[in-house]
Amino acid sequence: MIKKYGFGKAVPMPFAAAYEQLTKTLQAEGFGIVMEINVSETLKNKINHDMPPYRIIGACKPPFAKRAIEADPSIGILLPCNIVIREDAEGVVHIDLMDTTAILPLAENEEIDGIADEIRLKLERVMEILTQ
Repeated sequence: MIKKYGFGKAVPMPFAAAYEQLTKTLQAEGFGIVMEINVSETLKNKINHDMPPYRIIGACKPPFAKRAIEADPSIGILLPCNIVIREDAEGVVHIDLMDTTAILPLAENEEIDGIADEIRLKLERVMEILTQ
């Protein structure tokens, strides 16, 4: 997946293993999981809609969040970094990551642009580890 707002790839493992590996890799890179939405479970419970596994994970690297908030106190609107782990109808698992270099420049702040670049490199490393 390459979009203006994100990047990602299919991963060669089942959903549960990919989820576990994703969270471990994020933590190894210094990201904390600050929120998680199990979309497939929510849609099943709220509107009785069945779909393959789909989760949205909000990841935060506290030192970067601190710097960004100090540079622009309203930047929280664009935080945390969202990551989607999903299984398609064919059973292939995909991980899609927010492209911070596409989203955070909306703040029009050079300091935040630099932070976005640093975070993008760390998220690229996460993706590289997951697709080895």
